[in-house]
Amino acid sequence: MKVKMILPALAEAGSPFFRPIKYSLFPPIGLATLAAYLNADDEVSIVDEHVEKLDLSDRPDMVVIQVYITSAHRSYRIADHYRRAGAYVALGGLHVTSEPAEAAAHADTIFLGPGEDTWPVFLHDYRKGNPGKLYRSMNRTLAGVPSIRRDLIKRHLYLVPNSLVVSRGCPHSCDFCYKESFYRGGHSYYTQPLDSVLTDIERLPGRHLYFLDDHLFANPKFASELFDGMRGMGRLWQAAATVSSVLAPGLLEKAEACGLRSLFVGFETMNASNLRDQHKIQNVDCDYDRAVRRLHNLGIMVNGSFVFGMDDDDESVFGRTVAWALEQGIETATFHILTPYPGTPLYARMKQQGRILHHNWDFYDTRHCVFRPMRLSMGQLEAGYRRAYADFYRWKSILRAAATKDTWTERLRHLAYASGWKKFEPIWDAIIRARRITHMIPLLEYILGGCKSSSEGVNSKGRMMRIDDLRLRIDD
Repeated sequence: MKVKMILPALAEAGSPFFRPIKYSLFPPIGLATLAAYLNADDEVSIVDEHVEKLDLSDRPDMVVIQVYITSAHRSYRIADHYRRAGAYVALGGLHVTSEPAEAAAHADTIFLGPGEDTWPVFLHDYRKGNPGKLYRSMNRTLAGVPSIRRDLIKRHLYLVPNSLVVSRGCPHSCDFCYKESFYRGGHSYYTQPLDSVLTDIERLPGRHLYFLDDHLFANPKFASELFDGMRGMGRLWQAAATVSSVLAPGLLEKAEACGLRSLFVGFETMNASNLRDQHKIQNVDCDYDRAVRRLHNLGIMVNGSFVFGMDDDDESVFGRTVAWALEQGIETATFHILTPYPGTPLYARMKQQGRILHHNWDFYDTRHCVFRPMRLSMGQLEAGYRRAYADFYRWKSILRAAATKDTWTERLRHLAYASGWKKFEPIWDAIIRARRITHMIPLLEYILGGCKSSSEGVNSKGRMMRIDDLRLRIDD
């Protein structure tokens, strides 16, 4: 059987919102996981439209498409094309789970929720000639999940090919988060068996890892054992966690000791009323300043996440948020416009209030306002969002935030990381187009390591190797 798995572009090349560096970060791990369930004699390929052109002239037996909200229209066009060509089309992902009736019009089979339990059942049914129209995930476990088909990932096209997801979901229930709809009907947070995680990590070349989990620290026992197991591997890694988990004693120190160098933290808003309205209760009464100090005292850089447009936000929110982030010396910031994704409690509430402006999914990208804000106009919200990015990433701002660091080494790392992400995008663009992005991995490791020279990396067996050897291996 010839199977083609596709990740359609969230923002297509040529769009003003297509940023090559952003869309060349991570490979489609979810599709590579599903590919592992196929038979050894199946011919399978993975195409990520963010980094390569999709060839529509082929004739696969089956096409599997992962659908996100801003790629929905593109996904449906691709699905319709292959169905007309005679392929069996399966659709899954966040948007399919949120809008199953919409997706079903473009597919032979749709999948609701995560696919580890439903995908193998579907394959069995398909091979027997009796596939269902809809499969809904109910049995939530990562035990027995086969190893990711990393041989299908074109490593040379990604800055962070060593991406992992070792858990699913999050134990919290924020109103603006997709989790409630995607994990409906079963456990909303569960982890992979620890031994299989450590085995996967040991197989990965190089030093740098990125955990794409929504909240790596959510299960303290699992996280603690994971960090103990990673101790001595020589890894440098990044992940995401909540403010409350950063403030919890002990766990963060273990993470730093085994290589944590940058953490994505969901601050979202400084306003306690906003936090309560969005049921982000885990952040209420948390000391944000102390959380940042804890991270920086351990040498861990911060990527702060902030959301604009909550009901208590007025025009002052943009300047106040940027000022606080700069005062704290946060290395990078990710700003968002509040977006009511279908299937979330936020969407249901705003729909009931008549505040949803339209359902053009292309604009549900956290860059556009798709609802009627309470204390801002649509124009004010979008302009303030753009201004926040511009103000945070000005050279003056980067230098100001870097100056909060205690040592010149820390200041240099801040300058390299913050400016490299935004200020040198034309250079990144040229490197990406030349298909030489993996040449930048040693530089990324150097910055994450604290701008300290290191002669050692880790090979797929966990043994030590020279960075020069690593660079040759990447070039090959």
